Amino acid sequence: MERTNEPVRILCVDDERNVLRALERIFLDDDYEIVTAASGQEGLDILEETGPFQVIISDYRMPVMNGVEFLKAVYDRWPETVRIVLSGYADAGAIVAAINEGHIYKFIPKPWNDEELRVTIQNCLERYFLLQRNRELLSELETANHALEEKVLQRTEQLELRNRVLEFSQGILGTLPVGVVGIDDAGMIALCNTKGMSILGGICKTILGGDVKHNCSSEFSALVSRIREEKKLDTTIQLNDKSWRVMGSLVTINDCEAAVAVFLEV
Repeated sequence: MERTNEPVRILCVDDERNVLRALERIFLDDDYEIVTAASGQEGLDILEETGPFQVIISDYRMPVMNGVEFLKAVYDRWPETVRIVLSGYADAGAIVAAINEGHIYKFIPKPWNDEELRVTIQNCLERYFLLQRNRELLSELETANHALEEKVLQRTEQLELRNRVLEFSQGILGTLPVGVVGIDDAGMIALCNTKGMSILGGICKTILGGDVKHNCSSEFSALVSRIREEKKLDTTIQLNDKSWRVMGSLVTINDCEAAVAVFLEV
């Protein structure tokens, strides 16, 4: 049976002392801590004082508090404990009540077979530690999901902030009285403000997304090539029958060497 180093504790509850001794003898060769109680109330007191047990074996017919009442109280406070009822009475109603009210894992008739009882306890412990591991995994998953949600939220907030900054920057860029054009390292026009659109309108078939070499005039293509070669440029050119002062620069943006040109009408 695969389990943690958690010690195995089994609580046996029966008002007959000889039954409790018999249960203790069954598990002499097992590495279990066997604790006994002579009544349901005593069993609850032990649970309260010494903590939970993995397995509880309780007689059904006991004075004051019967086995079902006892195990129902156990379930209400220590639901993870695996609960077993022993009974010398073939009472179908009692079996149903034990299963429904006490959430019983197994109902074992008296007299029992020692080896079968030992196997049943082993199965109970496997069930207990399997459910415990499942709870741990669910808790780890919940923690991981929470951390992921936090990261997603942070990333979303960052993206929203970047989008607001980008919209703000584009708004300012669009109102500038100079033309601003950006060409990526593949030769595509990736940025162009409103003034730039009016300048390139007569010399480029396609502006945003257009390839400079195939969609624009040879003069503009040569200008972009000069910016890439010289990295810094300040010159005057003729475009659309107008003279323009062009200040060009080669800048690195997201590992991309972009050529940026600023046009001022002379």
